Amino acid sequence: MAEATAALSDAVVRYPGRPPLGPITLSIAPGEIVALVGASGAGKSTILRLLAGLEPPAEGRVDRAAAPARTGFVFQSATLMPWADARTNVALPLELAGMPASEARRRADQALAAVGLGDRLTARPRQLSGGMAMRVSLARALVGEPDLLLLDEPFAALDSVTRRRLIEDLHGLWAARSPRAAIVFVTHDVEEAVYLAGRALVLDAATGRIAAEQVSPGILPRPEGWRMDAGYRAAVEELARTLADAMTPSSRKAA
Repeated sequence: MAEATAALSDAVVRYPGRPPLGPITLSIAPGEIVALVGASGAGKSTILRLLAGLEPPAEGRVDRAAAPARTGFVFQSATLMPWADARTNVALPLELAGMPASEARRRADQALAAVGLGDRLTARPRQLSGGMAMRVSLARALVGEPDLLLLDEPFAALDSVTRRRLIEDLHGLWAARSPRAAIVFVTHDVEEAVYLAGRALVLDAATGRIAAEQVSPGILPRPEGWRMDAGYRAAVEELARTLADAMTPSSRKAA
């Protein structure tokens, strides 16, 4: 079995004024896509920060096969430098890593072309739609060819048509690369979780622990029209029921 790209072993996180999150144990295999679903405050974004090495656990362990420079992170908002054009925003992590500016910008141009923005290289963030800005953010996360890509609800603020297009594009970018990056993404949308991921992890609302795991049917990337497939619809309903149960307080479950 291949070494995990990233893993948490009995990780516990403590924040003032609330019960601890965890212990959380999970493993992300190379090239797989995993969705994290759960109630607000259940610890979904915290797990991403642990996997990225941005936050240490109070207890337990974080193991990573990939060096920090090989991790890409896309946040809920595009977080672009407003004074810089798309090319400069995407080239920034490469330049900070010491790559010559000319090469960094060449690779930025390639990354922007890959997400469909080859004609917007010099556009400032204010000149971009929300979907375009998120594409720039995705290009910036992908330009370093990460082994691990972490997505924290990047499509939540977008309209449904743009969201679907970006999901299809993400699948295409993931499938085109060899070896494929492992992807972990946070979502509140069970349809998005089943469609985009090979498996979904459901977090318990009170503890942040993994309450359930559901494997999605079918192959990735999805074939055209797969949203109408009976297996997909059944998997969405099953995940919705599992999520609802994980969001039910323990006192109600025991009643």
